[in-house]
Amino acid sequence: MQIPSLGRVGVYLPVPFTDPPAPRELPAAAVRLADAGYGTIWTNEFPGKDALVQLAVLLEATERVVFGTGVANIWTRDARTAAAAAEFLHRAHPGRLVLGLGVGYPQQAADTGREYGDPLATMRDYVDRMRPAEYPRILAANGPKMLALAGELADGAMPAMLPPEATALARRVLGPGKLLVAGLAVMPGASRAEAVARVTGTLGQPWFARAVARAGYPADADRLVDAVVAYGEPDAIAVKVREHLAAGADHVALLPQSGSDFATDVEMLARLAPAADQPI
Repeated sequence: MQIPSLGRVGVYLPVPFTDPPAPRELPAAAVRLADAGYGTIWTNEFPGKDALVQLAVLLEATERVVFGTGVANIWTRDARTAAAAAEFLHRAHPGRLVLGLGVGYPQQAADTGREYGDPLATMRDYVDRMRPAEYPRILAANGPKMLALAGELADGAMPAMLPPEATALARRVLGPGKLLVAGLAVMPGASRAEAVARVTGTLGQPWFARAVARAGYPADADRLVDAVVAYGEPDAIAVKVREHLAAGADHVALLPQSGSDFATDVEMLARLAPAADQPI
């Protein structure tokens, strides 16, 4: 199984969790980002927005872009349903799909009437129930145990919003030959104070505090912000991209954090593309 060429830098389609854009706006946005130079576009998922259905539309609207789910939540669909959908997309658009899977949070399991259980056992069971694939599968993994599982059962991993030291740890755990996608929070044009406010909100999530502690950072937003958020001018953001690539990432996926409307974020990301993809 050959992993598609993702390029050094990709971008999330900046669909907000509230007030999502009309469906017809998504293909136009993907084309705009592709024209700006991004060879890989990632999509998120939340109730009411199916990641794989979305990719069916986006793949048809573009010719060469690789699309990845970042990530498809395993509580949204049965493992065999996910496998069948991803296989269909891969056969229709060979070499243009990366299926990212995530175990998510207990509330997401509860919303489907199921028990969250042990996340490692749950993810193992889910991947085991998917038949072998001709497209790459990666796991959302911010801790060493899930990273090890990704190295065992999948083709790679996607840690997100963590410092370069965590990317280096992920590479050591995964070993060579596995795809490592680092999700980098980006806030172009933002001040440091605005970036600190964003990190402060994320510190309320226990997984984040544990992950940054493993990387040697205290759970202090003011001391952590420069390590986990790329903010300010395009050249400063490019520096953070290069840090993750140097730490062992194969690909950096830009995660917009501005909170602006969809169209504004798309244009912001398009303008950022030339700087973000500067060589290491």
